[in-house]
Amino acid sequence: MTSDPQQQTAPDDTYDVIVIGGGPVGENAADRAGRTGLSVALVEAELVGGECSYWACIPSKTLLRPGAARAEARGVPGVGVDDALDVPAVLARRDAMVADWDDGGQVSWVEGAGIALVRGLGRIVGPRLVEVAAEEPDADPDGLPRTRRLAARHAVIVATGSVPVLPDVPGLADANPWTSREATAVEDVPESLAIVGGGVVATEMAVAFADLGSRVTVLSRGGLLGRTEPWAGEAVAASLRELGVDVRLGVGTESVEALPDGGARLTLSAVGSRRGEGGADGAPDLSPVTAERVLVATGRVPRTQDLGVDAVGLVPGRALDVDDTMLVRVGPDGVEGAGGWLYAAGDVTGRVATTHQGKYQGRVVGDVVAARFGDPDAAGAPTAGERTPAVGSAPEPWSRFAATADGVASPQVVFTRPEVAAVGHTEASAREAGIDVRVVRYDLANVSGAAVRAEDYAGSAQLVVDAAREVVVGATFVGPDAAEMLHAATIAVVGEVPLRRLWHAVPSYPTVSEVWLRFLEEYGL
Repeated sequence: MTSDPQQQTAPDDTYDVIVIGGGPVGENAADRAGRTGLSVALVEAELVGGECSYWACIPSKTLLRPGAARAEARGVPGVGVDDALDVPAVLARRDAMVADWDDGGQVSWVEGAGIALVRGLGRIVGPRLVEVAAEEPDADPDGLPRTRRLAARHAVIVATGSVPVLPDVPGLADANPWTSREATAVEDVPESLAIVGGGVVATEMAVAFADLGSRVTVLSRGGLLGRTEPWAGEAVAASLRELGVDVRLGVGTESVEALPDGGARLTLSAVGSRRGEGGADGAPDLSPVTAERVLVATGRVPRTQDLGVDAVGLVPGRALDVDDTMLVRVGPDGVEGAGGWLYAAGDVTGRVATTHQGKYQGRVVGDVVAARFGDPDAAGAPTAGERTPAVGSAPEPWSRFAATADGVASPQVVFTRPEVAAVGHTEASAREAGIDVRVVRYDLANVSGAAVRAEDYAGSAQLVVDAAREVVVGATFVGPDAAEMLHAATIAVVGEVPLRRLWHAVPSYPTVSEVWLRFLEEYGL
């Protein structure tokens, strides 16, 4: 007796929309997709709230904050500050900020928003079909079968994020290296830490662990923060060295030897070009590095390897290519995603790897799905004058149905000391784009607000201006709390505000934001 194949593949549950990935991107997409009456399921294998809430943004910035507060206080005469941080108190504050890795609060929000939470690893197994397997082989979550099949009437949205890359270095895997997860969840601060990489995670964790008392070595094949202005990375390198960090630029890790005591010994070689100084003769220091722990921070890749995308003609391990409505494009000819049902947002798209930009994409895709498939008369549906883009057509730029800012106005902050905050083009990328570039640079220490803030204030800021149109197309700020100055620049870039109109945006005195007045004076206005 044979079983009915239709019965075998019949879905256990059906929803209008299924979102795979319950981090901040998926939460935003699910919330907004349901605003026109669509039923939405959110599939998550780990903690609801995702990487940012428990292992990235929140814990890393919490670990960085005590050292930043101490440094700020030291810059103001009359304030007494102890030399050492209270490490147990710092880690306890981190634990509280991540709710002790308990997602109960996030689950309550999901359920309160009317979203169905489905625990388990979601895989696409066919058009509009998602199979959810419990993370543990013998698990029986909520009394349901270990494997469930969900069907989407209209759309599947992928928000699975990214995973760290472990470089193919002989012996590295045997040394039990940390990724960002182990670093931000640290319980016992190592006496010494070798960090392989020169990007955001590498530089932020170098500051955090130096503050916590570790002897830190940073090993970067190039310079630091390679996607920022060169002078920003150089400022961070100089500051790390002042903190006692051994910063080695232009070096590669040739091999790693796991030591009997649990530590590791890294053998180095010279590679490529670099930003910043090497040794006294300008050459990088290639002496071996021995450390109790090794943190690998060499980048991340979109998490599509275990997603089942091959079931719909896509390649596992690659980013999901999307248009500005976040619809996945299938095939070399850019055909709309599998009949217009497959969408993606966040790191998995390979567009911009920041949480805030991923949340922005989540809002866009949620609104697109709600408008395309939901009740046209419901709250949240397109209003008069708004046009819902047809599947495969170009959306109206800067509408809520287009992730326009991904290409020209994406902001990012690196919470090092000094902080680095940037939006839009660098000088180099603007020139490569054929823009008539004019650069305006200013020393933040010369602004009255900086002198009030700290007697040793140091920082710099730069605008990249499209001289033909006289609008700001990029900005970089380096200095204490530079992040708090970034949003004004983001507004100027997104709004393409003419410099002659910005001249009438009067900055308050005495604040560091008075640099905007100085920018315009330097420009000649």
